[in-house]
Amino acid sequence: MEDKIFEIREQEKQKEQSCVIIGIAGGTGSGKSTFTRRIKQAFGDHVTVIYHDNYYRRNDKIPFEERKKINYDHPDALETDLLIEHLEELRHGRPIQCPVYDYTVHNRSDETIPILPSRVILVEGILVLQDERLRDLLDIKIYVEADADERILRRALRDMEERGRDLRGIIDQYLTTVKPMHYLYVEPTKAKADIVINSGMNDVAFDIVRAKISELL
Repeated sequence: MEDKIFEIREQEKQKEQSCVIIGIAGGTGSGKSTFTRRIKQAFGDHVTVIYHDNYYRRNDKIPFEERKKINYDHPDALETDLLIEHLEELRHGRPIQCPVYDYTVHNRSDETIPILPSRVILVEGILVLQDERLRDLLDIKIYVEADADERILRRALRDMEERGRDLRGIIDQYLTTVKPMHYLYVEPTKAKADIVINSGMNDVAFDIVRAKISELL
């Protein structure tokens, strides 16, 4: 009986060791998504991507106009506890139902996406390195930085083209919450990263990360 228990524990341990979790953080518009896509393309089906943004809390009881004013760049806006729970499940070889956030209504959708365990899990989001419990789950911690002017321009284009936002609303949100929260909660996490890169298209950094993932696998 004891031998069987030991065997099961060893199997669970091997599952954990075979899973590499990588956190990719950085300010809005810094190039996180670009870097994430490049890693996904390099390793294909061996990689699963989870976005911290999908774990924004439900705000069903708050009217739409009020939801628009919520500070979505503060750590409390995210249900990080659920993300941590899901990463633990994936690390132990169990599938999860990932929530989906609908930017058009500023609220979590009723649908979920089934996520299966994989060899590499990428976790992307501006505050991925902010929570110590989440950091402790990460095998590699990456921070992508970019000039502030570049970041706001990229964010404006993205929000207008992909999320149906108007320019005035983007500017108001940036000045009232995005910018102050970046300096208060996001940029300080750069010191927690294993690797800091200045662009999602930095080929040298990408080659280093790709080689490290290959080594861990």
